[in-house]
Amino acid sequence: MRILVVEDEPLLAGAVAEWLRGDAHAVDVAGDGGTALENLAVHDYDVVVLDRDLPVVHGDDVCRSIAAGGSQARILMLTAATDIADRVSGLTLGADDYLPKPFAFPELAARVVALGRRARPAAPPVIERAGIRLDQHRREVYRDGRYVPLSRKEFAVLSELLRADGAAVSAERLLEKAWDEHADPFTNVVRITVLKLRRKLGEPPVIRTEPGVGYRVP
Repeated sequence: MRILVVEDEPLLAGAVAEWLRGDAHAVDVAGDGGTALENLAVHDYDVVVLDRDLPVVHGDDVCRSIAAGGSQARILMLTAATDIADRVSGLTLGADDYLPKPFAFPELAARVVALGRRARPAAPPVIERAGIRLDQHRREVYRDGRYVPLSRKEFAVLSELLRADGAAVSAERLLEKAWDEHADPFTNVVRITVLKLRRKLGEPPVIRTEPGVGYRVP
């Protein structure tokens, strides 16, 4: 998934981002509400992890903007306040879930995944196609029974291709979902990653290139 973490405490923001990247998500980080709104105007996020007490633009206003804009992004709101009234007001603003600080990273990651299922059609935990078996939870891939070790990005790209159910996926779409905002849109990183995937998956080649369209697993 593509995730935006909005948190003004740099250490916490970095820790959350690294934890989510460990699950093969593409993660961007914004340190204030204004930057978050700029990112949201450019990128198509599945989930926004949103601290409520933000500088520049308050988290409540960011939440209202996401909800009013018709975005498909789901919002997990974070706050140090723990009373029921505070949680209710956060959900009323348009948040989809609410997690008080301090929190456990595994719980945050599980809530993010659950929200991601609501942001777009859910993929089954295990996807099988063309002799490939991809286990989303264990982050394991097998080709005709042979274990295939993949990097985080390779796993994310293959997951997007398999989720497409035989349809072609553009390089732009793969770049949007598997890389963060620091990726150069003019880079050939998608092509290189696909080449590595083909090599690791072995013969016969299972990822096809559709000229001018993208890549697909038939």
